[in-house]
Amino acid sequence: MVFQLLAQQSNQANGSLLTLALPVLMIVGFYFLLIRPQRTRQRAQQALLSALEVGDEVMTTGGIFGTIVEIDEDEGVLTVEIAPGTRVRMVRNGVAQRFVDNDEGYDETADPDGEADREP
Repeated sequence: MVFQLLAQQSNQANGSLLTLALPVLMIVGFYFLLIRPQRTRQRAQQALLSALEVGDEVMTTGGIFGTIVEIDEDEGVLTVEIAPGTRVRMVRNGVAQRFVDNDEGYDETADPDGEADREP
C-alpha cells in the first residue's frame, strides 16, 4: 500500500515536471531558431551602415545601384549617384548592401547570409 502510494506520487511528479519542462524547452527553441538569428542580422546591418564611406558602391533596399558621393552624419542622409549626373538623397537605413572593388574582393559584411546574386 505504501509502495503504491509512493509510486503514484513519483509518477505525478514526473508528469508535472514534464509539463513544466516542455514549454520551457519550446521557448528556448524559439530563441535559438528565431530571435538569435534576427539579432545577428541586425548587428550585421548596423555594422554595414556604420562602415559606409564616400565612394562605396551600394544597393538600396529598392534595388537601385549607385555610388555614395556625400554623407551627412548629422541628418543620417546619403547622396547616392545612380547615373552620371543623377543624384538621389536617401536615409542611411535605405542601404541594403555594399560592394567593393574586385581587387579587394566581396565585402562579407554586406551580405551576412552569403546569398548575393551579383557582384559589380
